[in-house]
Amino acid sequence: MSENKKDPSIWDGFKAFLMRGNVVDLAVAVVIGAAFTNIVNSVVKGVINPLVGAFGTKDLDKYSSCLKHPCNFDEATGTATSGIPIMWGTVLSATLTFLITAAVVYFLMVLPMSKYLARQAARQKAKENTQEVIEVTELAVLKEIRDALVAQRGSGQGER
Repeated sequence: MSENKKDPSIWDGFKAFLMRGNVVDLAVAVVIGAAFTNIVNSVVKGVINPLVGAFGTKDLDKYSSCLKHPCNFDEATGTATSGIPIMWGTVLSATLTFLITAAVVYFLMVLPMSKYLARQAARQKAKENTQEVIEVTELAVLKEIRDALVAQRGSGQGER
């Protein structure tokens, strides 16, 4: 029975796994990413698609080419009933969504964080350099005091 208490249980290992910082950070990132995806999808459907729609159809999913004619679609489901369509509008929409997501993440999260971390590193380095200068200065002063004391002892011993 004492051996069971020494060996960590599966539950203890699982709790330790969940409490690691990386797992919690990853979980937060997934939740924020899911919420952020809805925002980006809304921007693409509400802003980008209408702008593209000024030159054609508002729904990018409607852009397609027909590999084997005739391509007919069921209006209710949107699936092809005949022909072989290549739905390049869907790929274009997904690409725009990805590019917008990547740009927002970079310009609003990665770039400011990297600038902040660079400033923090510069401050830390400046602080370390200041400490080194202070330490060197203190060391120089202590050496001067030592030398002065040695000189006083040397001159004081000759007078006796």
